Amino acid sequence: MISFERILSTETETRAAAAALGPLLSPGDVLCLIGGLGAGKTTFTQGLAHGLGLPDAAVHSPTFNIVFEHRDGRLPLFHFDVYRLSGPEALHDIAFDEYLDADGVTVIEWADKIADALPDDRLDLHLTVAGDARSLAVAAHGARSETLAAQWREALG
Repeated sequence: MISFERILSTETETRAAAAALGPLLSPGDVLCLIGGLGAGKTTFTQGLAHGLGLPDAAVHSPTFNIVFEHRDGRLPLFHFDVYRLSGPEALHDIAFDEYLDADGVTVIEWADKIADALPDDRLDLHLTVAGDARSLAVAAHGARSETLAAQWREALG
């Protein structure tokens, strides 16, 4: 399993790291964001959206909507926030599997709440507060995600 860690000192660095991942993504890629309140999950997703060619203001937290679809970039972005779901069984009601099978990129905030429903091939992105900065720990699961993680680590330098 490929894994690496980065310290992101500012929101700008968080967005830039995520934006560097955008051009590397392919249809079907799944990114699982894990971290507490204020850890930078939505900020990361905003940077990722920028890297996919979406307008900067397009992405905000989908907390009350559970999922937002953004289709104006290089690839569709399906942005989930599963914080309010009672558990993985509630995913059926929102057609979660259909999003995973669609030709876009799926980003899941609070992914640890639905761990049993996550695909085997995915990138787990753990964001934690580290003083005034954020720590990003990346863990790849599956062949495609290992390739993606290696490419991203190289792009970040």
